[in-house]
Amino acid sequence: MPGGFHVILFPILLWWFTSAQGDVSSSFFYQICNNGPPKRFETAVSAVEAAEGNGYAWLHYVGPTRKELSGLVELLGLHPLSIEDCLDDNQIPKIDDFPESTFILFNIFEYHKSVLEVGEVNMFIGDKFFVSISHLSSMQQPYLGEIQRIIEKNIERVRQGPSYVMHFILDYIVDHKFVAIEAIEDELDDAEGALISSPASFKPAELIRFRRYLLRLRKSLFHEREILNKICRRDCRFISEQSIYHYRDIYDHLVRFYELTESYRDIVTSLMEMYLSMLNNDMARAANETNATVRRLTLITTIFMPLTLLAGIGGMSEWSMITGADNWRVSYPGFMLGMVCLGMASYYFLSRLDRKRTGSMRNRHH
Repeated sequence: MPGGFHVILFPILLWWFTSAQGDVSSSFFYQICNNGPPKRFETAVSAVEAAEGNGYAWLHYVGPTRKELSGLVELLGLHPLSIEDCLDDNQIPKIDDFPESTFILFNIFEYHKSVLEVGEVNMFIGDKFFVSISHLSSMQQPYLGEIQRIIEKNIERVRQGPSYVMHFILDYIVDHKFVAIEAIEDELDDAEGALISSPASFKPAELIRFRRYLLRLRKSLFHEREILNKICRRDCRFISEQSIYHYRDIYDHLVRFYELTESYRDIVTSLMEMYLSMLNNDMARAANETNATVRRLTLITTIFMPLTLLAGIGGMSEWSMITGADNWRVSYPGFMLGMVCLGMASYYFLSRLDRKRTGSMRNRHH
């Protein structure tokens, strides 16, 4: 019985694992029809040919190879330089207009376990096609993992043209940006509380990490804001007039996120200044305590220096020779009494000098 159970269970697990891997790394190609449900094809060529007479083609690639994207140069007339940009992971967001298409590169943010990951999503839009390219994250998951479900849910609007597919993808990217920025905000609040509650154990490297992340966010949001500004000015002829209003909403979100990153940068700078100020206060407090200790030791040393001198002289044999052997019962107690009086006089004199100096410093500050 156990052996038969394993024989049945193993193929099921193998099928599940293979299906999960396929969902992560597989691309899909659709013909978005003017009427009826979208049709899925096995190849990009089939989807483009089917869309020539009805609707348009949506080609979605997940972690594509150079060979897969190079075929789009001849199939859709895409510019080879844009294909090179799709294969480079260190590009800044931008928009490039070409005679047959417009190329748009956007960043998507993911914040997981206090690590900010900035990925890329590439898009090509034309009259009869839309191409979306989703790279894989560090966890080997596609950045646009749920976009197919979103498009199927809003298929009525997507039928109106490729610009609506691009709007849903950009809206999905912007939502991920908000999640990442909100997570950074929460951690920044925690860091502020930790700094106020325990400055000694606070790690300033956390503030440096936040500043580095916010600089990356600001750089990306600055260029993406310019891209949406250009789209809203109707500079891209492949985006329909009716969809411009939806892009304005995305533009408003990007402007707000950009302002948030600026305010968070100011908060990080203020926290760093607060940390340095509190650190300087702790150092000044320690220095004051050290100075007070040194003053006490100096006072004790000053009092006992003449007493030590007299004690040294009194301990010599010359003292007995001066006073005589018969007078030690009187001379030594008198000598000790004189040392006590000298010590008290020194303490009184030094204390009075210290009070005068402290009083003059207070008057000077007032």
